[in-house]
Amino acid sequence: MRILLTNDDGVFAPGLAALEQQLRHLGEVVVIAPATEQSGVGHSITYLTPLTCKSIHRDGRHWAWAVDGSPADCSKLAITELLRDNPVDLVVSGINSGLNAGINVLYSGTVAAAIEAAFFGITSVAVSLEYSEDADFQSAAVIARNVIGGLVKHPGAAGKLFNLNVPTAATVAPAELKIVPMGLAQYGNSYEKRTDPGGRDYYWALWSEPEKPPAERTDLTELRKGNVTLTPLNFDLANHQLLGEMDSWNLKL
Repeated sequence: MRILLTNDDGVFAPGLAALEQQLRHLGEVVVIAPATEQSGVGHSITYLTPLTCKSIHRDGRHWAWAVDGSPADCSKLAITELLRDNPVDLVVSGINSGLNAGINVLYSGTVAAAIEAAFFGITSVAVSLEYSEDADFQSAAVIARNVIGGLVKHPGAAGKLFNLNVPTAATVAPAELKIVPMGLAQYGNSYEKRTDPGGRDYYWALWSEPEKPPAERTDLTELRKGNVTLTPLNFDLANHQLLGEMDSWNLKL
């Protein structure tokens, strides 16, 4: 099996290095990742400036491509150009430093890289680890390898898109894998207003939990319990149920 490994924290991120080591137990790994950190860029694609690629060498040989672009750029460039003559069977994005659960999925460059690969019908997995100053990427990488190894053996996973989140608790104590939907509770909706030395106001985004924890069982609720979560995702944003209802609305120009 040939695996493309990318991320949004940059080609030199510790999470990517840890995951590369573990994925080599599953097959050949090709690393193509952003040259610099691209956290929170979502599914941005570079159109107005050229993309440059730099070969990164380790131990006297080519090790990775560093792309001066977004995570989605990395997946798209890899699939359509850099690896066109020798396609990959699996794309893995991560390990991100910080969970990508709930509505954060919509902002995540890590998830976007996996989505871009899924556009091409390639099985894709985004992997994220809860942020902490002493994050154990090695343990998280072992968890990810085990889950991904099981996924790729199942015919139902072929060409599908998955989001895997690992809480800190799961790297230090036994945990369970929960297959759950993406939580929709809003959080992180506040800013702190500050003033710079020049007297100009600016705003710093703050992290805040939802005022009312969601009642339904989602990635957010299971991660709080210390469980690893796996969520199958779609990139089709159409509301198909509402499409059918709107036929009777008699809307006209």
